Amino acid sequence: MSNQVRQFTVEPDDDGVRLDRWFKRHLPKIGFATISRWARTGQIRVDGKRADTSSRLVTGQKLRVPPGGETTNKGPRVRRELTEEEVLLAESMVIEQDRAAIVLNKLPGLATQGGTGTTRHVDGLLDAFTKEGEGPRPRLVHRLDKDTSGVLLVARTPGSAAFFSKRFSGRSAKKIYWALVVGVPDINEGLIELPLSKQPGSGGEKMQIDEAEGRIARTRYRVLDRAGNSAVWVELHPLTGRTHQLRVHMAAIGHPIVGDGKYGGQDAFLTGSISRKMHLHARRLIIDHPDGDQIDVTAPLPEHFAASMEQLGFDEDDGEAIIEGPAEPSRDDRKRAAKAHAKQYRKERRGERRRRTTSAPSRGGKGKTGTKAGTGSKARAGSKTGTKSGPGSRKGKR
Repeated sequence: MSNQVRQFTVEPDDDGVRLDRWFKRHLPKIGFATISRWARTGQIRVDGKRADTSSRLVTGQKLRVPPGGETTNKGPRVRRELTEEEVLLAESMVIEQDRAAIVLNKLPGLATQGGTGTTRHVDGLLDAFTKEGEGPRPRLVHRLDKDTSGVLLVARTPGSAAFFSKRFSGRSAKKIYWALVVGVPDINEGLIELPLSKQPGSGGEKMQIDEAEGRIARTRYRVLDRAGNSAVWVELHPLTGRTHQLRVHMAAIGHPIVGDGKYGGQDAFLTGSISRKMHLHARRLIIDHPDGDQIDVTAPLPEHFAASMEQLGFDEDDGEAIIEGPAEPSRDDRKRAAKAHAKQYRKERRGERRRRTTSAPSRGGKGKTGTKAGTGSKARAGSKTGTKSGPGSRKGKR
């Protein structure tokens, strides 16, 4: 163990990260109690100044760390040695990759993460993309159901993981799915707004429509082509990210996804030679990149989905245009809108108080002034009522 003071430079990937989080990333053997004591006694310095464990670091800052502090019972995760077959499987799913991300085309039937009885999954294959001691282990930032295929984004570094996670949680990432569903919807394009909750007794493995206590869920859909009255090919754009959202929504409107017996029962399977596997595919992902560019990637269809498309007479070229329409506002957009609304409300209140002051009744004219003030109040009340009824009218048009 070295007795020398250590000096580090904050890298771009750690820009904005908390000091205690930086230690967890780069010096995991040093416990939080030790870090807190160092910070409290001024032994940790950032650009020569004392820093708290909650301080946010900035790219280029110089970090001074005292010697020692490592514990013998704490260290980085021991990586499992992958077989040659597993390494080839992981590499075969790669669509593109760079310093910040790996984009995979997840196979149907392959779980994203492990669980009871699940030994092979995407998370367990990520060691194929980095060797021991060569950098941080890639990490998942979103998930796909086991039987859903398609685009799955994996972050290469902790910094890019935080960046991508924020885009997914803020709804700025655009996800486009393709699905084959049973029957033909009455409306070719629309918005499904049905709240979801976990179904009691299912252990959280199954969702249900719950108008009373469910979490809001929105899905835009568009029919791309139809095969008579038996099935249609649809494009789905989830505006929220609830568990099994697309599957539950399509089953709820009477058109379950082909092969989804969990939510569609026997009605979810077509007769003839159409595969009984799930026909839900994460076709395309559009998301901001930490370097300022944009990731826009498309995943080829799995074999069974492509075969069903051909048998039903669907041409993939007919589905390359994505749904256009109002996107779900991001968290930042909602904050800005709320702030603007509050600012406008305060401005109106100041104007109202000013009018009341300037129009205060004189001793000789109480009645006339009071009438004008009353008229102004009615006008403002009418304006508020109109604003409330606006969204209801738009919802009706949908």
